[in-house]
Amino acid sequence: YLIYTGNNEKMIEEFKEDVMKTFKMSNLGLMHFFLEIEINQEKEGICICQKKYIETLLKKFKMEGCKTVTTPLITSEKNKKENGSEKVDGSIYRSLIGCLLYLTATRSDIMFPTSVLSRFMQSPSQVHYGAAKRILRYLRGMKVFGIWYTSTNDARLGGYPDCDWAGSANDLKSTSGYTFSLGSGILSWASKKQTIVAQFLAKAEYIATVATSNQATWLKMIL
Repeated sequence: YLIYTGNNEKMIEEFKEDVMKTFKMSNLGLMHFFLEIEINQEKEGICICQKKYIETLLKKFKMEGCKTVTTPLITSEKNKKENGSEKVDGSIYRSLIGCLLYLTATRSDIMFPTSVLSRFMQSPSQVHYGAAKRILRYLRGMKVFGIWYTSTNDARLGGYPDCDWAGSANDLKSTSGYTFSLGSGILSWASKKQTIVAQFLAKAEYIATVATSNQATWLKMIL
């Protein structure tokens, strides 16, 4: 596949003609689906989502008829490596977490819980697997959610950092998170455990802010 875009229709047509003269290829027209991501292009803007991919996951893990929940994570529960529950098939768990990580390409709302659960892929338990399936239950009720980008002359880049403090029950490390918006939609987000133990909340917030600033610098370079 070759994807190209621009705001000059004449230049786009010339580019397409030149490429098709050089390479044997077919023009598939306006893009609607790419790498499990659905692209809905309208006059008002563009929406990207992964509804069909979510339906595929629900079927793959036999969760088509599961009961939905309104949150992807129970925040009061602290996941630990050893929690007393039975171990589960690691390959199935890793497959589910990998699928969820790919889904975060358009679903920032599951970024944090998926990031947390990815820490237990070496030796997952029933508790970890249950928490991962909860994300699927949440997604079943929120399949149509996506990111909406509208045409605007005021496309300002905005960044928002956040963190918990000593949220990891195993090593007391904190988790940094950030999201960046451009105009009506978000375009960059992350959730990652910090590499050192922050002894104070202010230090954890400082580490998260530095990570956000670094990402902001990179985004400004490419935009």
